[in-house]
Amino acid sequence: MKRNTWQREAVREALVTADGFVSAQSLHSTLRDGGSPIGLATVYRALSDLTDGGEADSLQSMEGEALYRACTSGGHHHHLICRNCGLTVEIEADAVETWATSVAAANGFTQPQHIVDVFGLCAACSRAAAEQ
Repeated sequence: MKRNTWQREAVREALVTADGFVSAQSLHSTLRDGGSPIGLATVYRALSDLTDGGEADSLQSMEGEALYRACTSGGHHHHLICRNCGLTVEIEADAVETWATSVAAANGFTQPQHIVDVFGLCAACSRAAAEQ
């Protein structure tokens, strides 16, 4: 278990108050704007610790950037993410779990792990796009 330092607690609190998924750079800017002397490398380490400990979700944006948010549910889950507004919905995906286990076993692999994030347009953004 990692030590709970003031820096890690500051990152955890900033992540909890952030709106949706945010980048480490954005979180660092928010902390610095609030007067914190925390460094960017420390923010990255804290986010890594929080993710490893199950306190934060991490995903890769369509552009390849790592994004983080405070975890709102325990256990393994997947996300639907709006490419336009960033709305994120946690989803269960039993079919993905079954498929991953089956494909791994068929190829002689055990203990499969995976990350599945689905990007699309939420209902509101789809309506707005259709109206244009």
